[in-house]
Amino acid sequence: MSTDPHSPQAAARRILSMLDLTSLDERDNPEKIEQLCASARTPNGFPAAVCVYPEHVTTARRGLAGTTVRVATVVNFPDGGDDRGRVEREAWRALHAGADEIDLVLPYRALLRGAATLAAGVVAACRSACGNSVLKLIIESGELGGAERIREACAIGIDGGVDFLKTSTGKLPVNATPEAAAVMLECIAASGGRCGLKIAGGIRTLADAQRYLDLAEARMGTAWAGPAHFRIGASALLGELVSCIGTPA
Repeated sequence: MSTDPHSPQAAARRILSMLDLTSLDERDNPEKIEQLCASARTPNGFPAAVCVYPEHVTTARRGLAGTTVRVATVVNFPDGGDDRGRVEREAWRALHAGADEIDLVLPYRALLRGAATLAAGVVAACRSACGNSVLKLIIESGELGGAERIREACAIGIDGGVDFLKTSTGKLPVNATPEAAAVMLECIAASGGRCGLKIAGGIRTLADAQRYLDLAEARMGTAWAGPAHFRIGASALLGELVSCIGTPA
């Protein structure tokens, strides 16, 4: 394997460490989640996390025992409702079942109808329920209609103390785009860079992932763009990463 830090193998290994290996299919069952967790045990390192529906958190926890892979799950997903109580209950149950990270869908429809305070209240409720656990806010950037609304959604998340802003659920026609990611990075940079960025929805190849990583590095620097601040949410990407890492130079 090449030792060149700029080689495709090095890039694939680096992106693997930032990957949230994801399965959010309504038809998921314990056997599929067990297979997902087994696939995370690659000979070339681990992804950052495995992201599954809340009912599969305990299965994922067992399947990842002895690894550094974190268990992530989703709340208020995928609809992005505005019921604070629901969000608190979902987050509390998921964390007590063994989740390490929560991916919360912003009440983006509330934001679009001018109820930003309501949307912010849901984020605050989830932040309180999560305590020190990692909280990612899915802003559903493809539904927000432009940079102004994306900035408003980012501000709600950053002001609410989330750990990551995330582009999308992957359940709607428009998911991650470089244009939306650039606006999100602009907001993160303006707030001092504490918050991270997760790209999700439609990332299927190493070239797709590298494009977003290049954006993050250009705006925030190479040191910032690691698993603590930058993630790629995908299920289709793992095979290409593992294959590329294992390809002789």
